[in-house]
Amino acid sequence: MKYLRKRNNSKRVKSQIPLRLNFLFILVFLLFATLLGQLAYLQIVHGTKFESEVSSTDTKTETKNVQRGMIYDSTGKILVANNASRAITYTKPLTVTPMQMYKVANDLVKYVSIDTSNITPANKADYYLATTANLERVQKKIPNYEKLGTNELYRREVEYVRQKGLAKSLTDKQKEAAVVYSKMSGAYALSSVFLKYADVSDDEMAKVGENLSTMPGIKIGTSWTRNYPNGESVKSVIGTVTSRHEGLPSDQINSLLAEGYSRDDSVGSSYIESQYENVLKGTKSITTLETQNNKITREVKSYGGKKGDNVVLTINSEFQKKVQDIMKNSVQSVAGSNPYLPGAYAVVMNPNTGAIYALAGVNRDLESGKITENALGAINQTYVMGSVVKGATVMGGMLSNVISPDNSTLTDQPISLQSTPTKSSWFNKSGGQDMPLTASDALMVSSNSYMMQLAMLEGGFKYHENAALSLPTSIFSKLRGYFNQFGLGVKTGIDIPGEATGFEGPSTQSSIGKALDLSFGNYDSYTTIQLAQYMSTVANGGYRLQPHILESIRGTNKNGGLGATEYEFSPNILNVVSASDSQWNVIKSGFWKVVHGTSTYRTGGTLANVKPAVVAKTGTAQTFHGTTETETLSGVSYAPEKNPQVVVAIAFPGMDGGTTSHINSEAIIQIYKAYWKYVQSSDGLQ
Repeated sequence: MKYLRKRNNSKRVKSQIPLRLNFLFILVFLLFATLLGQLAYLQIVHGTKFESEVSSTDTKTETKNVQRGMIYDSTGKILVANNASRAITYTKPLTVTPMQMYKVANDLVKYVSIDTSNITPANKADYYLATTANLERVQKKIPNYEKLGTNELYRREVEYVRQKGLAKSLTDKQKEAAVVYSKMSGAYALSSVFLKYADVSDDEMAKVGENLSTMPGIKIGTSWTRNYPNGESVKSVIGTVTSRHEGLPSDQINSLLAEGYSRDDSVGSSYIESQYENVLKGTKSITTLETQNNKITREVKSYGGKKGDNVVLTINSEFQKKVQDIMKNSVQSVAGSNPYLPGAYAVVMNPNTGAIYALAGVNRDLESGKITENALGAINQTYVMGSVVKGATVMGGMLSNVISPDNSTLTDQPISLQSTPTKSSWFNKSGGQDMPLTASDALMVSSNSYMMQLAMLEGGFKYHENAALSLPTSIFSKLRGYFNQFGLGVKTGIDIPGEATGFEGPSTQSSIGKALDLSFGNYDSYTTIQLAQYMSTVANGGYRLQPHILESIRGTNKNGGLGATEYEFSPNILNVVSASDSQWNVIKSGFWKVVHGTSTYRTGGTLANVKPAVVAKTGTAQTFHGTTETETLSGVSYAPEKNPQVVVAIAFPGMDGGTTSHINSEAIIQIYKAYWKYVQSSDGLQ
């Protein structure tokens, strides 16, 4: 009986197990069915929504400015550095309403003071329209505003606010908020703008820092401004950068924005700062922003940025200042007796490399007599320079084969042509000093007659008294072609923006007599930098080198000083004047005789005592101020004679007609004295 009872119990247990399994299977099935139903529901009903959310996920970048590279002189002295100052910035979110920016602007001015001296009526109107209530009130006053395009509607809204004076009663703090709001609304999404970039006090910094969480987009940063540790004497050469207030130059704004600049970025706006902007600006830091549904979900600083590289110039700052002072003092010393003197200019250059050691000049206001620095006048002011160009004229005569080093004698005599006023050399106006001259002697005494005869021979006309001048107009281009080979009348290629080409007089048949004036430097106009390039070409034996003010580009070392050299300027030959040694000797010996010759008519005797010995050519051009006769006193020179190290070119336009001043030669003497003191030792040079 016990056995049977046990067996029956076993059968009952076995019969319960399949029932439980079946229940479990049914439960699992129902759960899977529910899950599949939910997946189907999500896919069919909300699939588009979720797909949109996934597709809205994006990665964007935010950039920030870095320190601008510094500028050094050739001795390693800092000419331009940076001042760091605390700043308040705003990074515009991906999506933000005018009302939200309005609130942030009003909150910010509770903690900082903002300069409102440059606030505009448009700034006030924009601030007024930022609130929904004001905007709707103004829109209702504009007929058919719903049909207007966005730009036209905005224009009318601002116009209405201004006409009705709705923003005239802003408080001082509201005006500050209006300035802030203008900068914020003008920014692009994820771009940063400076709201206050100078004079941020400790108290302002602390209060802003404490309230950053309530002002979305507001950040504390650093702003950089230029300073000049050794004075601003070279600022007119180096140029400037725009201020945060000025922002990007209006004529370049589109191209600069495309390059990644922000509207209120500082950018090189002139001369060296502009020419080497890509070097000096550095590379902005980059923060990668991961966004979803236009909200930033993650920020990762992917690149810390790189400070701008440093620019080293060929200019010696002490020497530059000295030459600038020489030019200023020279003008001051003669201004009283020369009312039409507009200024003076000088260039000091290495004839073997093209490096510029000094670029100096001053401008003189003819009405007030005030003298101001204008170093760049040496590259952008053009004048008729006179006899300094005669070396190029003589070389042209030899290259045209109308004279040769062994056969170059012509008689200096007044040039009297039919229906033309007599033209002559300064020492032989009446013909009482007629004399045979070789080409080098003609340079020594600065014979105008010799140069005119060369031009006539090159044009196929042999002079005889009272003859009718018969020359083709091609003589102009022929003479200028030789001048151009030396750099006269063409851009020198100096690495500073704004260089002038010069001016060419008319080249018509009715002006054919002016070809004779062109031959001795009294027709076309040139810049002082062109005179320097011309004399350098003579000094080095025919290589026209590009003048340059950049010496090298260098990085920054760990201590903040000059780092490794990344680029070094190499001499750049623009063209070669293909002349023989004997032909070059004619020019060089003639220029030597200008200073050291034995003729009483030599024109550069004032420079004879300069050591090391100077080779030079002076010039006097007859010009006019209105109907008043004036003169340009110029000079080109190099030293020493055997191994030229330096070229000095100089110009004093607008001097009193018939002046006996030697201001050009006196300035050259002072410049050489300063050069051998500040730039290079003259030991061992003769």
